Parts: sequence; structure tokens; C-alpha cells
Amino acid sequence: MGETRHPESVALIEATERALRAGIAAAGPGARIGDISHAIGSVLSDAGYPINTQFGGHGIGSTMHQDPHVPNAGRPGRGFKLRPGLLLALEPWVMADTAELVTDADGWTLRSATGCRTAHSEHTIAITESGAEILTLPPQGLS
Repeated sequence: MGETRHPESVALIEATERALRAGIAAAGPGARIGDISHAIGSVLSDAGYPINTQFGGHGIGSTMHQDPHVPNAGRPGRGFKLRPGLLLALEPWVMADTAELVTDADGWTLRSATGCRTAHSEHTIAITESGAEILTLPPQGLS
């Protein structure tokens, strides 16, 4: 079976991947959550997408989603100060024509309010003395 690629879907995915790389690049000891959020949001808005700030990345630890919240848009130099040992999930997510999400009756599934295409990319990072280390890369040699 042949694979059909929709250019608008590819553009959404590529925007979230660029935003994820920018967020990771902005993370390091002494940086702030707002630096990550600003980096992610700048890429997404420059690509022309509305940004939902209700959902985003989060801390990783004793529960699945915990503080600090990492919005997908923000102001640099603001928010929680990053320190070595902090684990964060960064989650750029965009929708083609809206910033509004709705939650299904299962209380878990999120959808765009308009039913438009969406894309999401995610990595978990550790803040180290020298910067951000990506913890969710596949092992070398796996495809």
C-alpha cells in the first residue's frame, strides 16, 4: 500500500518538531520555564499556528503530570528557575485553525474544538550541569 502524505499534516508535524528542538535548546541550569515556553511559542506562532496555553509540558517525577507546568507560549526570564536534576516533558502541540481544545467523555482524549488537524511532539529532558539531556531518544541502531 502506498503512503499518502498531506502537506498540511507534514507542516504541522514539522512545526512541532522545530518548536521542540527550540525548547530543548533553551533549557539549561539557570534558565527559566518562560525561556522554554517562549522558544516553543515563537516557533509555533512564526509558523502561523494558534497556541493553546492550557495544555503543555510538565514536570516528571512521582506522578504522571506534575509541576512545573511548561506552557507552549511564555515570556523569557519568567517562571520557575531550572536546576540540575529537574526532569521535564516538553510537549509542543498545535492545531491548524484553533487554540481551543475539548475533552472527550473519557476524561482523557483531547481534540481540537473545530475537528481540524493537530500535531504533537514530545521529549522528556533532564536538566544537567551542562544543559538539557534528552532521555527519550531511541537507542542507537533502532529505527
